[in-house]
Amino acid sequence: MMHCFDMLYSPTLLETQYQSNELQRETQRDAYEFRKLGEVKVLGASLSIFCCRIEWALKHKGITYEYIEEDLRNKSTLLLKSNPVHKKIPVLLHGDKPVAESLIILEYIDETWRENPLMPDDPSEKAMVRFWAKYVDEKCVISAWTASRTKGHEQEKAIESTQESLKLLNKLIEGKTFFGGETMGFLDLVVGSLPNWIKFIEEFVGIKLFDTKELSFLHEWAQRFTEIPIIKESIPMKEDLLNYFRAQQNAK
Repeated sequence: MMHCFDMLYSPTLLETQYQSNELQRETQRDAYEFRKLGEVKVLGASLSIFCCRIEWALKHKGITYEYIEEDLRNKSTLLLKSNPVHKKIPVLLHGDKPVAESLIILEYIDETWRENPLMPDDPSEKAMVRFWAKYVDEKCVISAWTASRTKGHEQEKAIESTQESLKLLNKLIEGKTFFGGETMGFLDLVVGSLPNWIKFIEEFVGIKLFDTKELSFLHEWAQRFTEIPIIKESIPMKEDLLNYFRAQQNAK
């Protein structure tokens, strides 16, 4: 007959108790994750190059979220409350915590959910990614937007500035599969739909910004990037942007 002392320390019983405790802890973790994931919302506009980044990052991380499309001509109370300073999209809502500005949101996502990291571990490499991300938004995007909104000499300067900034990106991606190396990273999401957005500007305004021969490395990267499943299913294409803005013009 097995003594109660022997039963208490029986390997079979201990293993069963351990498995039961592990299952309980796993269930608790899953319940916590479910609550955490269920709290994630994105306030955005589907054709915005800044909002796409956020959705791609969440999908890359495997995070379930609720997407709320904003009417930028009639901004919601939720948007104005969540981003009272700039009153702009995108905004990430994580529980009751709002996070604004796309680059800040991307870093928040990467630091909150560690799976499938977007940023490199090395501090100097991380700093370099931040530098180029800021360069894309403050130089490439602004120059292209200025070129689409101006005329004459000012437009010529903006076109030249856009072309020069794109050449630097072209050099940066030379010899690489992605800006993040062999896999998609933070800077890939930031550059994101920029080539498609520039193609839209070229056709809509009637100017030339992106020469595929001069920018062959960037052009090849854009083709690879858009073939990634989570990107392909939601990236705004030139035709989408043209149809939207033409509809806006006709509605005036």
